[in-house]
Amino acid sequence: MSTVIALDAMGGDHAPACVVDGAVMAAREYGHRLVLVGRAERLAHELRRHGLPPGGSGLISVHDARDVIEMHEPAVAAIRQKKHSSIRVACHLVREGAAQGMVSAGNTGAVMVTAKVVMGTLHGIERPAVMALLPNLKGLSVWLDVGANIDPRPEHLIQFALMGCIYSREILGVDNPRVGILSVGEEDSKGNAVTKEVLRQLRSSSALNVIGNVEGRDIFNGNADVIVSDGFTGNVSLKAIESVAEMLAVLLRQELTSSLPARLGALLSRAALRRFKKRVDYAEYGGMPLLGVKGSAIICHGRSSSKAVKNAVRVAAEVIESRVNDRIQEVMHSMPGLAAATEGA
Repeated sequence: MSTVIALDAMGGDHAPACVVDGAVMAAREYGHRLVLVGRAERLAHELRRHGLPPGGSGLISVHDARDVIEMHEPAVAAIRQKKHSSIRVACHLVREGAAQGMVSAGNTGAVMVTAKVVMGTLHGIERPAVMALLPNLKGLSVWLDVGANIDPRPEHLIQFALMGCIYSREILGVDNPRVGILSVGEEDSKGNAVTKEVLRQLRSSSALNVIGNVEGRDIFNGNADVIVSDGFTGNVSLKAIESVAEMLAVLLRQELTSSLPARLGALLSRAALRRFKKRVDYAEYGGMPLLGVKGSAIICHGRSSSKAVKNAVRVAAEVIESRVNDRIQEVMHSMPGLAAATEGA
């Protein structure tokens, strides 16, 4: 039986057009069953652009949801006020077993809160974490949390380390992921009270391959496979990185078109430039998994293109098919020392 994924068709700056476009692309390329969740009349219009009937056909279907959580609205609106929002309905489809995962480019806070409340968290995981996947000089780095938990306790960061390791191993194929705690220095004495306690507990448990503290440069040099931080530090840092990447792309484009020799050089290097763009383009990575919830929940950038939506569907299916959640539960039960650490002092 094919994997079923619910898409919040009303979420994102370019919804529902880009979401429907991405869904059609994903259905054709991956063969997963997709449920478009949103206002049926608007989705019917978008489906007709692709020559599909109003209710969808084949691998694509429509589930009506009348409410929309806007980007500026508080996350609690998803739970208290708009109980028929596309985000909440998509999460309910996962909870009821009608879908195995959900994807949204909508209000990030609303997705996180709704997924936690409606879908529930895995046993032993108190706080879900948003995970970012970043290219480095040696491959890919798993980084969490990048936005879900602003002020977590030490046991929460230990849970993040565990989930990041399992994702790195099961999805990326890293045999023994190296875990680093993002801090202001490599020495164990550096950092705040939370990072120091996290490092102490992780070293004492020996359940994970902890290399110690890592600094900002280690996000991209490949020295760590899993980078752990609180959501405040992670989110601010990630957005700064995105801004720098966008600036460099603009500067590179300006330089490559500044003169005839530069344009000729760009023409000769276009294959390499195309590969470079693919490695750093967020749309290629699709979205960020919200690890720790029951089912697969993928949070996309609000500006997601149809290609990003398509790739987010791929990521959701990878999380489902690799049984990451099952592995998290197995590890929690097989490593009592680590499980005890996650319960706090």
